[in-house]
Amino acid sequence: MAGSTYGTIFKITTWGESHGKALGVVIDGCPAGLPLCEEDIQLYLNRRKPGQSTITTPRKEDDRVEILSGVFDGRTTGTPISLFVPNTSQKSSDYSEIASYYRPGHADYTFDEKYGFRDYRGGGRSSGRETIGRVAAGAIAAKILKEIGINVMAYTRSIGPISADLTKFNRDAILNTATCMPDRLADEKATAYLSECMKQKDSSGGVVECIISGIPAGIGDPVFEKLDANLSKAIMSIGAVKAVEIGDGIMASSAKGSENNDPFFINENNIYKKTNHSGGILGGISDGSNIILRAHFKPTPSIFSKQHTVNKNGENIEVEIKGRHDPIIVPRAVVVVEAMAALTILDACMLNMSSRVDYFKDFYIQ
Repeated sequence: MAGSTYGTIFKITTWGESHGKALGVVIDGCPAGLPLCEEDIQLYLNRRKPGQSTITTPRKEDDRVEILSGVFDGRTTGTPISLFVPNTSQKSSDYSEIASYYRPGHADYTFDEKYGFRDYRGGGRSSGRETIGRVAAGAIAAKILKEIGINVMAYTRSIGPISADLTKFNRDAILNTATCMPDRLADEKATAYLSECMKQKDSSGGVVECIISGIPAGIGDPVFEKLDANLSKAIMSIGAVKAVEIGDGIMASSAKGSENNDPFFINENNIYKKTNHSGGILGGISDGSNIILRAHFKPTPSIFSKQHTVNKNGENIEVEIKGRHDPIIVPRAVVVVEAMAALTILDACMLNMSSRVDYFKDFYIQ
C-alpha cells in the first residue's frame, strides 16, 4: 500500500491497523539534540485516546507510547525515531458480521474495489486509530516549532448547530471540556445536543479551527508547493474531513475585493496587516499573520439505527451496526488537526532554509 509516508525533510511513515497488535510511526529528519521523552508525546496521545467521556467510544485504550529508537540520554540522535503504541482492547468479534456487507459512509466498498481484500476489523488502515502515529509525530514537530517561537493550537469551533462564541474564548476549556470547545456554555449546549443524537441512534459532524501563531513571513512556495495547498492536503488526509478553509474560506467567494483585501501598514520598520481575511497566507507563502484554517468533519458514519446497504452477494439488505463508536469525531480529532498542521509547518520551515543564498551563508560562514 502506497501513501503512508508524509513530508519531504521531516518525514513520517505511519503503520498498523485498528485491531492489529500495535500502531506506530517512523520519523526521519528530526534534528539531533532535541530534548525528548515519552511523556512529551504522551501528553498529545492522551488528548485523542478513546473512553474519556460520554461522547467518545467506550473502547478503553491506554495508548501508551514507547520510543524504540532515535533517542539517547533524553535527546534525539538525528537517526530515525520509531514510536510504538500497542492495542490492548480489541473486540474483533464486534466486526465479524460486516465482512459480508458494506457499511454506509465507510471505506469498505472502495477498499474491496481497490485491493480485492480488506481488514474488516474496525476498518483496518481506514480506522481513526491510524491517527495515533500522526499525533505522536506531530507532538515532536510541535516541540521543535516551539523552539523557534511557532505555536499550533486547535479547538472545536462548532458541533452540529452549536458554535463556540470566540468572544468568550477560554484556552483552558479546550483541554478541560469533553467537546474541546473554548467556550464552556457552548460546550454544555453541544453536549446536550450530542446526547439527543445518541438517543436517536444518530451522530453529528462539526468543525475544528486551528491557529498557527508566530510563523514569520516567507514560508511556503508560490506554485505547486503552496503552504495553503500543503496544509489543505495534510488536513484532508485525516479521515472524515470533507472540506478545508483558509482565512475567510468560502465567504471570500461572496465578498468584494475591497472587503477581502487586507491593507498593509508599517510600524517601527515592520510590516503588518490591518485585517486577516487571507488567513495568514498570500500567494502560497506565509505573510507573517496568524495562519487560520478550519476542517469540516462529516458525522460519524457508524450509527446504530437501521440503514440500507448491499452485501457481497449483490443483495439489498438492512443493517444495524454493532461495536463501540464515537457519536462525533470532532473532539478527538482536534489534536490530529494540530499534529498535521505542525508537521506541515515544520517541513516547510526546514525547506525554507535553502530558499536564499544569505540563509545558506548565515549558517556556514562564522
